[in-house]
Amino acid sequence: MPSWAILPPNASEKTTTLIHTDFTSYSPDVSRQLSQHDACIWAQGKSVLGMSEADYTKLTHDSPLAMAKALREAGVGRDRNDGEPFRFVYVSGEHADAESSRMWARVKGTTEKDLAAFCDEVQGMKAHSIRPGFIPPSTKYPNDAANQRGWGEVLLSRVAQPIFSTFVPSLYIPVEELGKAAVGIAKGLWPDVDLFRNTKLREVAKQV
Repeated sequence: MPSWAILPPNASEKTTTLIHTDFTSYSPDVSRQLSQHDACIWAQGKSVLGMSEADYTKLTHDSPLAMAKALREAGVGRDRNDGEPFRFVYVSGEHADAESSRMWARVKGTTEKDLAAFCDEVQGMKAHSIRPGFIPPSTKYPNDAANQRGWGEVLLSRVAQPIFSTFVPSLYIPVEELGKAAVGIAKGLWPDVDLFRNTKLREVAKQV
């Protein structure tokens, strides 16, 4: 983990860190390790600014599909109890739409559809897509923003946060609430809901 990351005191007792650099390819050993779990929250991504559609598609679409395929090959759905599938939670974005004229929205919308279709064909797998809106940097962990966002993004977030939280709260979600909602969905607390938009995510976070 990076030196600036703040982890719970008992993190080493509950987590195993795997350093993986190519998210389009997984060795059988890594796939087997990952398939022993009950869920995956796929939160990889970056700003679309400056990216070509091909590069953005590789990161946003091809990578999570490669993970899902690796899990299938490792037998993730075998011998699972009825009603307890492996849950693949894909962090998409509000306004994702496979038919959108906006490149990022089209790619994310296509990914939602392709993941759902893939998991539907695999016994013991279930896909959930979550669409958060504007996510301001955490005030509790300021180093996160300092190390993961450029100064321009940090400045924009500081300006946008009060606007979104006051005037369009339906498109705003604190990162702590997003985390709670994603974990709750991964645990199967809302097993039959395929798509969670921002307003629903905030409701879910309050119930976790």
